[in-house]
Amino acid sequence: MADDGGAIIGRILASRGVKQLFTLCGGHISPILVGAEANDIKVVDVRDEVSAVFAADAVARMTGIPGVAAVTAGPGVTNTVTAVKNAQLAQSPLVIFGGAAATLLKGRGALQDIDQISLMESITKWAVSIKKVNSIGPTVEKAFDLAQDGVPGPVFIEVPIDVLYPEEMVREMFMKESGVKDGKNLGSKALELYMRGHLYRQFHQPHVSIAPPIRESLPPKPSTKSPHVAKVASLLRTSERPALVIGSQALVNCRDAAPIADAVQALGVPTWLGGMARGLLGRHSDIQFRHKRSAALKEADLVIVAGFPFDFRLGYGRSISSRATLVAANLSSSEMRKNRRPEIPVHMHSGEFLRELASAVGGGLGPWSGWFDTLRAREVGRDDEINEQARAATDLVNPLQLFQRIEEKMADDAVLVVDGGDFVATASYILRPRRPLSWLDPGVFGTLGVGGGFAVGASLVRPGKEVWLIYGDGSCAYSLAEMDTCVRHGLAPIAVIGTDGSWSQIAREQIPMLGTDVGTVLNRTAYHEAAQGYGAVGLVLDDPSKIDATLEEAKALAAAGKPVVINVHIAATDFRKGSISV
Repeated sequence: MADDGGAIIGRILASRGVKQLFTLCGGHISPILVGAEANDIKVVDVRDEVSAVFAADAVARMTGIPGVAAVTAGPGVTNTVTAVKNAQLAQSPLVIFGGAAATLLKGRGALQDIDQISLMESITKWAVSIKKVNSIGPTVEKAFDLAQDGVPGPVFIEVPIDVLYPEEMVREMFMKESGVKDGKNLGSKALELYMRGHLYRQFHQPHVSIAPPIRESLPPKPSTKSPHVAKVASLLRTSERPALVIGSQALVNCRDAAPIADAVQALGVPTWLGGMARGLLGRHSDIQFRHKRSAALKEADLVIVAGFPFDFRLGYGRSISSRATLVAANLSSSEMRKNRRPEIPVHMHSGEFLRELASAVGGGLGPWSGWFDTLRAREVGRDDEINEQARAATDLVNPLQLFQRIEEKMADDAVLVVDGGDFVATASYILRPRRPLSWLDPGVFGTLGVGGGFAVGASLVRPGKEVWLIYGDGSCAYSLAEMDTCVRHGLAPIAVIGTDGSWSQIAREQIPMLGTDVGTVLNRTAYHEAAQGYGAVGLVLDDPSKIDATLEEAKALAAAGKPVVINVHIAATDFRKGSISV
């Protein structure tokens, strides 16, 4: 008996190194779940389809293997759109399976039947519908390759219900639903004959290759003899004030970040890390800086931007001195030139570029002592300002003090997941990822709601390790239900909710500019009690003197395998006064 479509998919996923399949069940996709389970792939069912894709995204970022999600037809697919777009902009390789109505019933009003391909085409590298069982294998294999090729991103595969279930079951279903089974009149017999022919072709016709759309591809991999790498190496030897900015793209498709970290350390250039690159150099490094990046880029004579676009985070390229020689390494030739054209564009994986550059230089750079002294003085000055504000007495919990205590108590192998606005932005000044591939933020899309899915994915990738989920009280409501998922699957993240009863990121801008807090006010809701309803342990922290004891209790509970939600009632601060949300 031939494998059904779900068994074929399960076998390919296993061969590609997939360890988890994220889903929310539906009759359209049940054989995929069964096929995955039969191939020892852990099927993780979440409470919202968007969280399934966010969890798959986390796995892709942390392992270098495409993350996989399967969702049912219609609303199952539409519920993923935000997460798929987030992955596209974050350049995360994903493979998303979407169920669909039977091939014979497309466009006839079947349950949950919509034009899913048109919906997904603009937010994926490839959106394809499978029509025959023999097309499943080649299409899924091609999807995995395409998700990782060139600029990585998500691929969507629509799998109609009648190419997933066993042939005899589908035949019986078609004949029964159409009413032609054992039909006596000529019309019934003709329809039965047509349907049998359709089913025979569907299950036995050979695969015809479907070419995915032409996407930007990479040129042949350069060597240390590449004129670009050699030129940058030469510039580094003569530079007096170099600066290196590394973004998430330096770590896409990365299964081992150590060689990239070693290369950056060997270069010895003052370095700023962003996105998934946070933690590349560990908790502490004598070349890493976290503050005053814009001031440094205005003064540098050589700026190397590796895997970081010239978008709003870099002032659209204007925050870099026009007198500096600008080098940009990027997988995307268009992204590399958007808003600011570098003097030296290097079209390649930026992590590989850094390794090539370190090899070409061969050591002996710097020491740039005066430049480092200037940058370190600014770093210390900013940290002193933060320390002073953290010591300010408050009736409720001072968020800066809270994050300083979390920073000291986090395990050396902890993972940080951040989902929020003002509270998370405050955390980013203080919390230090301990190791590479241990910081998960939404990325350039600025999406709220990633937290629950990211925490599920991270907890599976790093079993038994601390996973800290930093939530704003606005953002936590998007995915707090995934605590139920954590309980059912034995996952134990520690969620810290900064509760101030406000969408503070927006209120900081809206109130002084427009004179009203309309739409930005929340209640100081008992989120810890909601978490308890989902089976997690809920703790409330509203007394600054109890910060350490509460964090220690949460760590002990998580170590015992229990997910924890700490509802922290935080005081208002002026730490991010003047910040804007656009």
